[in-house]
Amino acid sequence: MAQVNRFPTEFDPGWHPATGLVVGHDIVGGVFALNGGDPAAAGRPGAPGQMTYFAPDTLEWEAMEMGHSGWVSWLLSGRLEVFYDGMRWPGWREEAAALAFGQGLSVYPFLWSEEAHADLAATRRQPVPMREVLGVAADFARQMGSDPGFLGDV
Repeated sequence: MAQVNRFPTEFDPGWHPATGLVVGHDIVGGVFALNGGDPAAAGRPGAPGQMTYFAPDTLEWEAMEMGHSGWVSWLLSGRLEVFYDGMRWPGWREEAAALAFGQGLSVYPFLWSEEAHADLAATRRQPVPMREVLGVAADFARQMGSDPGFLGDV
């Protein structure tokens, strides 16, 4: 978590993550982050201390309307199936299990495209470093007029 959020190597009592704290990535480029003190200034919805999700199928931040402890409970509740509905394809579990640490899946046509929304199973997927998955999503979001900001260092 320290590396992903660029914590200073030496203790600095005045340091804090400016936009919030990245607490998780999913293999297709989704980012779970805890909002910092001024989410609007960081381009994120929701209130300070609430969880947000950068959705790779829309390239936008979404408010999750829960804090970190609520998010952890939600992760363990079995509701991920509903959350990821539309972003899973036949065989996704096997593809995910085959990834090495630090890898994600490059999906083409991109998850935010009409083609992927129409038939996700027909997309091509390839293991790549997670930083590439996040970098492509951030670049396209900026090109579409919405800078997602910091998505974590991986």
